[in-house]
Amino acid sequence: MVDSAQKKIARIRRARRTRSKIKQLDVHRLCVHRTPRHIYAQVTTAGGATVMASASTLDKELKAKLAGATGNVAAAVEVGRVIAERAKQAGVTRVAFDRSGFRYHGRVKALAEAAREAGMKF
Repeated sequence: MVDSAQKKIARIRRARRTRSKIKQLDVHRLCVHRTPRHIYAQVTTAGGATVMASASTLDKELKAKLAGATGNVAAAVEVGRVIAERAKQAGVTRVAFDRSGFRYHGRVKALAEAAREAGMKF
């Protein structure tokens, strides 16, 4: 059985590999982080020094809209739509998707597809 510490180390290793490739591409990055209760997304500059836009299930407008159910696919879809709108307002339409080592399924996939539908290109 794999314990949680080893799982976290493996996830961070996958994330490091992805981020090094994104750094070579020198493009804006859409970072996603998830916990069992919430999901967070932010668009950063190529070097990661500046956050251009952010959205999460902790935002007041999203929290009210989701009515407490923040750890599900529907919440991830809303966060994806909002991050795409805020990124477009900041002048960013093309990004590299950084899933932070999480598998591309479930909430992470729902967020990515919602952001694509709202106009983001990755």
